[in-house]
Amino acid sequence: MVSSSPEASGPGQSASPSASTPHAPAPAVPGLWRRMACWLYEGMLLFAVVFVSGWLFSTLGQMRDAMDERRHLLQAFLFVVFGVYFVWFWAKGQTLAMKTWNIRIVDRRGQPVTQGRALARYLLSWVWFLPPLAAIAPFKLSGGESTVLIFGWVAIWALLARFHPERQFWHDAWAGTRLITSKPMSRQ
Repeated sequence: MVSSSPEASGPGQSASPSASTPHAPAPAVPGLWRRMACWLYEGMLLFAVVFVSGWLFSTLGQMRDAMDERRHLLQAFLFVVFGVYFVWFWAKGQTLAMKTWNIRIVDRRGQPVTQGRALARYLLSWVWFLPPLAAIAPFKLSGGESTVLIFGWVAIWALLARFHPERQFWHDAWAGTRLITSKPMSRQ
């Protein structure tokens, strides 16, 4: 292979001192149980985000009840709020839940993710919920049946990570991201 870099070196010399060694060990992938514990903790933290965002939207929009015709606008607003939350923190490397469980998000090369890649991961991560929600809608399932369907799908989707060569979630593979074990990143 011929290097097109102006800094190309002669035979046996590396092109740059920062070139990674081909035998460097890959960062450890957090176990499925730890990733799912982080996922549940993230859900608890998002409860506060939903509460504050929903309260703000309802107050400013003068919504009277949950069946207000603007509930679909509220859902769209929350979708955007979640997107901002996740894209912001993933571009920084970790959410609070990820810091707690020593998990970090990187791209395929181990570099920090860009906001564009974080946005792609956010959109693709909806595969955790969209299939069961699409199945619930036409059948008017009860709350208990919906809960079983959603948690059943989440369990299946999580277990499908076992079939990925690096045991990553499939939405991470599709988005070009990886979850690795990492201590919390310091504030800079």
